[in-house]
Amino acid sequence: MNQKNSLGVDKCFKDIADPIKLFEEWFNEAKKTEINDPNALALATADKSGTPSVRMVLLKSFNNKGFVFYTNFNSKKSKDLKENPGASLCFHWKSLLRQIRISGNVSKVLDKEADEYYKTRSYGSRIGAWASNQSSVLDNRDQLYKSIEDYKKKYPDENNVPRPDYWSGWSLKPTTIEFWLDGKDRIHQRLKYIKKEDQSWEKILLNP
Repeated sequence: MNQKNSLGVDKCFKDIADPIKLFEEWFNEAKKTEINDPNALALATADKSGTPSVRMVLLKSFNNKGFVFYTNFNSKKSKDLKENPGASLCFHWKSLLRQIRISGNVSKVLDKEADEYYKTRSYGSRIGAWASNQSSVLDNRDQLYKSIEDYKKKYPDENNVPRPDYWSGWSLKPTTIEFWLDGKDRIHQRLKYIKKEDQSWEKILLNP
């Protein structure tokens, strides 16, 4: 095994104090090898009773402040996050045999940031944000298609579809980030970063 990291793990873990920078390096590698949606992640939430729920969403941006995804704020995931802001993200890139888990608390992105991203979406996606009452019961598909057509008539100008007040983004500010590499005989390699009170990061190795 090619072990060049100072902690004795594979060189892909590098020697980086900031896990956001290491995430960026791994993410850029995934963009080259994953056929579809390298930015896909499993988002785990829990409601106020502690009942968990998980689903796939797409990462749209990230920096030292947090990892951002967008959704309907009336959806199940958003209702969970309003009740319990603690959440966890999991990226799994099978092409690289790598995984990253990120945990922390979420906060709503600024309206300006949500507006800017919303404008980059396709016309159909922007109309869909108005037409779909996400996670609510749908009597039949025709009901949804009619709603889509109604909103296309309301907003026929593809360059002028306003963002619904209930559609925005969540930003997860990480408190822990774990990097995982598949190993022979399931002797995986795991490196975890933990945010300390002084906002620096502590690095520890975990057993597979």
